[in-house]
Amino acid sequence: MWHCHVDKQCWCGSHSCTSLIQFKDSFSITEDASFSCDRITGLKSYPKTNSWKQGTACCLWDGVTCDQINAHVIALDLSCSWLYGNFPCNTTLFLLPHLQKLNLAFNDFNLSKIPSEFGRFESLVYLNLSHTSFVGEVPSQVSHLSKLVSLDLSSWIYDSAIDKHALEGLVQNLTEVRLLFLDGINMSSTNPHVFMNLSSSLRSLSLDFCDLQGKFPKNIFDLPNLNLLDLGGNQNLNLDHLKFNRSNNLEHLDLSWMSFSTKLIDSVDNLQALKYLDLSGNSFFQELSVSITNLSSLEYLSIRGANICGGLPDSIGNLVSLKFLDLSISNLSGPVPRSLGNLLQLTHLDLGWNKLNEVTAFPSLITSRLYDNLLNGTLPSWLYTAPSLKIINLSQNQFNGHIKEFQSKSLEFGVMELSMFSSLPNLKYLDLSYNSLSLTSNSTSSVNLTSLFLSSCNLSEFPQFLKGLKSLESLDLSYNRIEGKIPQWMQEVGNDSLTYLNVSHNYLTEVEHFPWKNIAVLDLSSNLIRGNLPIPASTINVFLISNNSFNGEVSSLICNVTSLQILDLSHNNLSGTIPQCFENLSNSLEFLNLKKNKFYGTIPPTFAKGCRLTNLNLNGNLLGGPLTPSILNCRGLEVLDLGNNKINDTFPHWLGSLPQLQVLVLKSNQMHGSLHDHSSKFSPCFSKIQIFDLSSNYFSGPLPVRYINNFKAIINLKKNGSARSYMGLKYASIDSGFYTYSIGIVTKGTYMELEKICTMWMIIDLSNNQFVGEIPKVIGKLNLLKGLNLSHNNLNGRIPTSVGNLTSLEWLDLSSNRLSRTIPNKLADLPFLSSLNVSENQLHGQITQGKQFNTFGNDSYEGNKGLCGFPVSKGCKIIEPAPPNVLEKNGSKSNIAFGWKVVLIGYGCGIVLGMSVGYAVFQTCKPEWLVNLVENQHEKRRRRKSKNGNRSNRRSRA
Repeated sequence: MWHCHVDKQCWCGSHSCTSLIQFKDSFSITEDASFSCDRITGLKSYPKTNSWKQGTACCLWDGVTCDQINAHVIALDLSCSWLYGNFPCNTTLFLLPHLQKLNLAFNDFNLSKIPSEFGRFESLVYLNLSHTSFVGEVPSQVSHLSKLVSLDLSSWIYDSAIDKHALEGLVQNLTEVRLLFLDGINMSSTNPHVFMNLSSSLRSLSLDFCDLQGKFPKNIFDLPNLNLLDLGGNQNLNLDHLKFNRSNNLEHLDLSWMSFSTKLIDSVDNLQALKYLDLSGNSFFQELSVSITNLSSLEYLSIRGANICGGLPDSIGNLVSLKFLDLSISNLSGPVPRSLGNLLQLTHLDLGWNKLNEVTAFPSLITSRLYDNLLNGTLPSWLYTAPSLKIINLSQNQFNGHIKEFQSKSLEFGVMELSMFSSLPNLKYLDLSYNSLSLTSNSTSSVNLTSLFLSSCNLSEFPQFLKGLKSLESLDLSYNRIEGKIPQWMQEVGNDSLTYLNVSHNYLTEVEHFPWKNIAVLDLSSNLIRGNLPIPASTINVFLISNNSFNGEVSSLICNVTSLQILDLSHNNLSGTIPQCFENLSNSLEFLNLKKNKFYGTIPPTFAKGCRLTNLNLNGNLLGGPLTPSILNCRGLEVLDLGNNKINDTFPHWLGSLPQLQVLVLKSNQMHGSLHDHSSKFSPCFSKIQIFDLSSNYFSGPLPVRYINNFKAIINLKKNGSARSYMGLKYASIDSGFYTYSIGIVTKGTYMELEKICTMWMIIDLSNNQFVGEIPKVIGKLNLLKGLNLSHNNLNGRIPTSVGNLTSLEWLDLSSNRLSRTIPNKLADLPFLSSLNVSENQLHGQITQGKQFNTFGNDSYEGNKGLCGFPVSKGCKIIEPAPPNVLEKNGSKSNIAFGWKVVLIGYGCGIVLGMSVGYAVFQTCKPEWLVNLVENQHEKRRRRKSKNGNRSNRRSRA
């Protein structure tokens, strides 16, 4: 959500505002235009553009997101917005050049063609045009959106198509794409082979009902990051025999209605991460495979219409995580095995249209479909007592006796009254968050709730029924549209009992005081609140006010709140010096975030002994001076972020002795000097470090080999892992309370503010300094490293081949140095490398080919005059060995004459095919082998003739 800090910024520029209004006026508003939204997404559709009024703050319009600095429109979400009409190819939408995310899904554009002008959005990372009634060819210009991370063009009209050239461009150019959904687009004229060169970073690929024909590339199943693969409905698509290994990360696999035999699937039980499996409509002609029933993580299983012979095996009870099971129309016979009663998570069961004659109880079921079987006798008694049951279909069976009336009340999407729960006198905990409910009540409630969670319930004000909740302990009204200030009558709501209040992500503009005596967690973040920082009650443990417009200095009175555990004042306009009294909070404070304010002066010089800080973030202020060694009193410090200040100091080697330090960010300061430390005093030297960012300073000398050797957390010695997915801090004020740490990092050349730090992130950024010398070979030990940036230094020598050992590396930036020699071929074996930049160096020789290297563009290599081969325009001269008498003379470097030529005969899908013409003996066209052979001979001769033992430069064997 975008929130403006200055009134005039809310207008997002008159040009953008006018463009949005004109785009809105291009369509009529019809509810039927989004009729499928509710059914497919579960979200309530509504006309978002009704809030778009000329003369109002367009950055606060529904569906519009602006950046906080320039107020540019960067995201537009008009999904499910009732838009109907022809989509004009010259629409003013294309006048928003800064757009990064665009979602127009579930509207009706009346069989318009997709305009090629979508290719203008050069910054677009997210594009969703699914279920919009676009027809015709997908324009090739869509493939020019090279920054796309997510693309959804799914259609159910079956009148959309994509030709092979456009699809080839899509696969080749979208090197960053992770989510690709092309369901329903006609690809009958396309060879499925084109998909074999999809990016290794791909996570989701959905090609449902695309009329694909031919053989699907087997390597897709082995993409390292692939979580979702949907090939359903492609009846003419052939699959080779599939044998899965245990390293496969698939969680969602849909091979339904493809007319292939499941005998072609082997080792399904190796897919231990699999949660969703659909093999419906295929040929079993055997009992249900036992290997399928070993998938203990499986939550969804559909084998509808599969002609399974016999009954269900007893091993079906092994699927203990199963929630949805559909085995309808599958020729099943006999009783349902009692082991199915072990599936305590099962809520949806469909065994209809079989020959089953007995079924046991499933008290957790919400949906039970047992129609068209051979069930007989009286209705089973468990049907009367299943508390959650909502749908029952027992038609076309052989039951007899009296049928008891079934009465069931269930919530439906829409407007609801809290009084609906008045018949539940024991109800204490109610959570209706993140539904498409519009909650209304004009009277107080008789329900004696103690916990109420109404996050994202379309509330525009504090609901009146809260007045009756005198014993309320926890209240969550976050992610609504509540404006203004907290009303006076809210003081009476849980005055003595309220301990948790979350009103974040609303439009509150004013907070006077906090009347609740026992409040422990208060979250006011991401509102529009101005004024001085209010001081909460002394009982507060967690105080979150980030992303507001608070200003002025922080009063020292806040230090009287001695129970503070988490304090986040980031992204405000607070100024002055950091209160010295913060040291008084050392016995309780674990998280202090003052990021992106205007604090000046020095970092507090004293951190008291026993300091409990685990995260200290002062990034983006005006702080100067040297660092204070008293930080060492914070022995549990995990994250230290002092970036983007004016700190003038040498590198604080002593930080290496902090035993828990995992993230160190000192970027963009005025730090200087060498990182070489002669002292052994500060051991163990950053042994737990995972993110090490010293970029944009004035550090000099060689790269810190000693530290790199001690980055044990980045060295895969014992398959390091964490029980948590993100770094953060658990607090006990509310069940499962967990506050995640955030960070700003440069990934793949782009700066990103990330709200969570993944525990598996391993990043080193030493860019924009004055480091000299060679890149040490020891860098190759860091085989959990995901990002390495050494750009804009004065590094020389070759790129060490040991970099090829960094098997987890996703991005590598060595640009703007003085590196020479060739690019090691071993880099092509890095399975996850999706971003490479070696531009502006002195590299030469042929660019490495194959695998993901075929996806890197010319900008990865520009500024290296000696490089040749794809993708640069300069062709290579292939090396040919000369007669022995000219290979060596007086021990000097050989000057070998070669007469090879390269003829490019074409390429497709990122693969370059070449043919070399030269001496007949070398017409096997293996230039890498040839270069290695000649240079090995050269090296042996040099060693034999060397008399003084001095080292000389060696030619690259890459």
